[in-house]
Amino acid sequence: MSIIQSRISKSSQAFQQNRADMMALIEKLNELNARAGLISEKRKPRFEERGQLTPRERLSRILDPGMPWFSLGNVTGYLSDTKDEAKSLPGSTQISGIGFVRGVRSMVVVDDSGIKGGALTDATAYKLQRAEHIALEQKLPFIHLVESGGADLYNYTVGGFVEGGGLFARQAKLSKAGIPVITILHGSSTAGGAYMPGMSDYVVAVKDNGKAFLAGPPLLKAATGEIAKASELGGAEMHATVSGLVEYLADDDGDAMLMARDVVERLQWNRRCPAPPPYASRLPLYDPDEIAGVVPVDYRIPYDVREVIARTVDGSDFVDFKPGYGVSTVCGQAEVMGFGCGFIGNNGPIDPDGATKAAQFMQLMDQSDLPVIFLSNTTGYMVGTQYEQAGMIKHGSKMIQAVTNIEVPRLTLQIGASYGAGNYGMCGRAFEPDFLYLWPNAATGVMGGEQAATVMAIVAEGQAKAAGKEPDRDALEKQSAGLKALFDGQSSAFYTSGHHLDDGIIDPRDTRKALGFLLATVWEARHRDVRKNSFGIARM
Repeated sequence: MSIIQSRISKSSQAFQQNRADMMALIEKLNELNARAGLISEKRKPRFEERGQLTPRERLSRILDPGMPWFSLGNVTGYLSDTKDEAKSLPGSTQISGIGFVRGVRSMVVVDDSGIKGGALTDATAYKLQRAEHIALEQKLPFIHLVESGGADLYNYTVGGFVEGGGLFARQAKLSKAGIPVITILHGSSTAGGAYMPGMSDYVVAVKDNGKAFLAGPPLLKAATGEIAKASELGGAEMHATVSGLVEYLADDDGDAMLMARDVVERLQWNRRCPAPPPYASRLPLYDPDEIAGVVPVDYRIPYDVREVIARTVDGSDFVDFKPGYGVSTVCGQAEVMGFGCGFIGNNGPIDPDGATKAAQFMQLMDQSDLPVIFLSNTTGYMVGTQYEQAGMIKHGSKMIQAVTNIEVPRLTLQIGASYGAGNYGMCGRAFEPDFLYLWPNAATGVMGGEQAATVMAIVAEGQAKAAGKEPDRDALEKQSAGLKALFDGQSSAFYTSGHHLDDGIIDPRDTRKALGFLLATVWEARHRDVRKNSFGIARM
């Protein structure tokens, strides 16, 4: 056993300051996580008037009680829907995540019709697209609780309309791949939204409230002059008895939940996936709650990433790979809740030796068929004459080649800085990790605002001197202030997560639980035998 020996003193001033700073960010995260729910639940009296459950009540009824729920895109849309922070809506008009339905790990998406009638905003469309992609890659039944007014016409763009077709294409791909798509039609599903149940394998609809039509009564009248009742045009009863769109007709939302859960149970989904081998999972020797005090919010303050690993892995047992070589890049093997995996973390910028070590380690994990977890906190690859001559470009490219081409699951946690090519080498968004989550202190960008301002000031001074002029100091100061605001204003975890550049933000103290859940998810995906079709199931 190779037990990590922590050097952290919980009574130190640094620990206390780190914890205070991190808890402030966690408090902000908790407020953002609660914001959409508070707004949506204000509409509860209206739902009750219609004999409906609220979106969050529906989610609670579809999921197995007491089982884990892992949120997807909890901050998506924040500061991308509006620049007014107080009015910005994290999570947008949809709740999505991975949970258990009759013991089956499933992707569950709930239209939040308490906000904008569940309209499909850009952020909502992204969340739905990402949920479909994860369901396909991780072989998760896709369950969609539908009640949406369709596209957000107040913010219409032709690009959004064209790209929106991909939502239905992915439903077809899920069905073809043998991944069941189950829709519960709680309320209205109009225009493109009507294809959500249309492209599903199973549809449960609620009497009276459930409706689906390509053109609702107002649009129908405007387009053709025809006047029709909503129930005749697209009511649940009509679709269950005339059009054939609906397989199961429910009396109310609660009944619909039971029907959908029965559909999942009848799939016998878990019979085609073995149980993970028994392994006696051990708790870390150090409390995961301490992570809040271990890690400085300011990425420029160094710390040892092994202190995070010690509070994450089973028994704090970590086999350090080449610890004396490329020392600022930490590689090693451990178990998290019984699942074997490799870790790559940063104790500073990545030098040529660190890049070489990481590339070799990733290939070894690929050979052993073990997932790789990236704990990203780096300002990038080292620069300067010494490092260029040592082959930084060549060795950094090896690392990027490896992170791109290994075929084992990759889980990325950005736990600090993710700057420059370090974002690439540590499996950033463009490298399509299976899952990518942030801590609230994470910062992402090509470089920090201060560095960008300094670089451009040097360039401007050089240009002025080349022209035989003295640099305009006032103009340079104004330029520097503008660049710093531009770069730093886009780097925070809340901004990048709001702009769809990850799968969400987690509380750092939940890192072990999050990784355990995700490792179990990718393990099931790799071991599940799915019967594929030559085409998606066509509705008859």
